[in-house]
Amino acid sequence: MGTFTFLMVLIIVVCVLIILVILSQNPKGGGLSSTFGGSGGGQMFGVQRTNEFLDKATWTLATIIVVLIITANVLQENPYASTVPVNEVPVELPQQQSAPTPDAPATPTNTPPAN
Repeated sequence: MGTFTFLMVLIIVVCVLIILVILSQNPKGGGLSSTFGGSGGGQMFGVQRTNEFLDKATWTLATIIVVLIITANVLQENPYASTVPVNEVPVELPQQQSAPTPDAPATPTNTPPAN
């Protein structure tokens, strides 16, 4: 598997992870943080710590996506790049048109043929 393909798979995996992290958040204060921060003394993280974790995870995953996309773009082969050196490329010049001679008319005349 090539490097570019590996980076594309990695980008897709990180995108799925960031979708899951964002969907677990609730803008009104619920979401995953309300699940862990419910009533009782057996809280796993606490509401504030869960919100901080999800916020940091979102920004970290977003940064990872940007870095992976830039890296994939740099490593991608240029489809317009040529493998032939410039000095070996054949160049076809347009044919030069000769200038009319002074004794020949530049344009044909429309004179009827003599009988």
